[in-house]
Amino acid sequence: MGFVNKKLKEFEEYIQGKKVAIIGLGVSNIPLVDYFYHLGAKVTIFDKREEKKLDKEVVKKIQNYHFTLYTGENALEHLQGFSIIFRSPSCRPDTPEILAEIEKGAILTSEIEMLMKLCPGTIIGITGSDGKTTTTNLIYEILQEKGYHCYLGGNIGVPLFTKVSEMKPEDIVVLELSSFQLMDMQISPHISVITNISPNHLDIHKSYDEYIEAKKNILKYQTKNDIVILNYDNEITKSLGNEANGKVIYFSKTHKLENGIIYDNGMIKLCKNNVRRHILNIKDIPLKGEHNYENICTAIAATVSLVEPEIATSAIQKFKGVAHRLEFVREIEGVKWYNDSIGTSPTRTIAGLNAFTEKIVLIAGGYDKHLDYTPIAKPIIENVSSLILMGATAPKIEEVVKQELKKQGKQMPIYHCNSLKEVVLKAYEVSKKGEIVLFSPASASFDLFKNFEERGNQFKELVEKSLQS
Repeated sequence: MGFVNKKLKEFEEYIQGKKVAIIGLGVSNIPLVDYFYHLGAKVTIFDKREEKKLDKEVVKKIQNYHFTLYTGENALEHLQGFSIIFRSPSCRPDTPEILAEIEKGAILTSEIEMLMKLCPGTIIGITGSDGKTTTTNLIYEILQEKGYHCYLGGNIGVPLFTKVSEMKPEDIVVLELSSFQLMDMQISPHISVITNISPNHLDIHKSYDEYIEAKKNILKYQTKNDIVILNYDNEITKSLGNEANGKVIYFSKTHKLENGIIYDNGMIKLCKNNVRRHILNIKDIPLKGEHNYENICTAIAATVSLVEPEIATSAIQKFKGVAHRLEFVREIEGVKWYNDSIGTSPTRTIAGLNAFTEKIVLIAGGYDKHLDYTPIAKPIIENVSSLILMGATAPKIEEVVKQELKKQGKQMPIYHCNSLKEVVLKAYEVSKKGEIVLFSPASASFDLFKNFEERGNQFKELVEKSLQS
C-alpha cells in the first residue's frame, strides 16, 4: 500500500460542512475556492476591492458554486460565525473583525501555513529583505540537480496547498516567504533561511520591530533537529543565532568563518573546523554582482546537508538568474538595457547599481512603502550618469540625491516622467554608447501595476517594441 497522508485526511474530514472564510482573492487563495467546494465546505469570500475589479471568471465560479461573496471596504462587517478563516498575505491578522472571530473560537490560518502543517516532506523556507527570490530559485535548482522531487512556491510560483495530496515524505518543498506570510505563522520550516534584514514594507507593518518579529517566525518554531541559515554580516540576523533551537549555519562575504560558507577573494569556500575548501570560482558562473555571490553562499549553506558541493556548483554554473532581477533585455546602439523590476527597495537597487562597472542611466521610482532613501544617494552619484524618475517616490529620491550632489559639489541631470513608455523613451534619448540603462525602481509597483512582474514585463515589451535598433 502506498503512502497515506493522515494529517491531510484528517483535515479534509474536519472541513466538510464547516463554515470557511476566505479573505482576499489573490493568487494564493483562488485555488482554495475549487478545493473547498469539492470538499463540501460552506464558503464565504471577502475582498476589499469592488466586484468589478475582481477576475470575472473567478466571480462567475463563485456564483456557480453558490458561495457568498462580499466586496468593498466594509466587506469584513459580515465576518461572523466561521470555524476557520484563511487570510491572504495582504490582510493583517490583527484586523478587528478577525480578532473578534478568533475570540469566538475561529481558527485563523493561511494557504501557506496549512501547506506547511500538512506537507509530509521536508520544507525549506527562505525569507529576507533582499535576495530571497534568487536564493529560493538557486536552492530549487541545486536540489533538482541532485535528483530530488521538488516543489517551488510560497511568494513565487504557483500556490502549493492544493498539491499536498501529491506530496510524498521524500519530497522537498522550497518556499519563498514574505513578512506578511510569516506574521502569524505558528510553524517553521525544517531548514530556514534569512538572507538579511533591513527596513522594508513599513507601509503595512506598524514598525520596523514588527517587521523583524515577523521574519523571526521562520525559525521560532524549529526543533533541535532543524537547521537555520543566517547572514553573519547582518547584525540582526547574526544575533538570531542565539535564539535558534536547531543547528545554525552562517554565511559571510566579510568574515573568515570557522564553520559555514564564505565568499572571499573571488572564490566561494566551504569552511569546516577552520579549514577552508575552495568549491567555486565566480569567473565560472553567469550571475554577476556581490549580492549574487552572497545569494550563492546562502543557497549552498541551505543545501549542504542534502547535496554534495560538487553537485551544487554544477547547478549554480548553469543558473542564469531569475526574471526581473538584473535581467538583460537587449542592446541598442551600444547601450545595454537591464530589467531589475524586482528592485522594490533602496537596498536592492543599490545592489543592482554595484553590479556594473559601466556608467548607468537609472530609471527609478514607484509606490511609497515609507522607506528611508538616504542610503541610495551616494551609490547613485557614484554610478549614475542620468537619473529618470516616476511614481510617488520620485520626489523623495530626487531630494536625497540633490542633497548629496550639493554636499559633493557635483551635478547630475534628473528627469521626471509620467509613464513607463515616457521613461523608456527618455532613457533612449539620454543614454550614450557603452552605458547601461537599468530599470530598478527602488520602490514597490502597486501605484500603477499589480506586481513587479507586470511592471517588468511592460518595461521589457516597451524596450523591445518601442525602440528602434
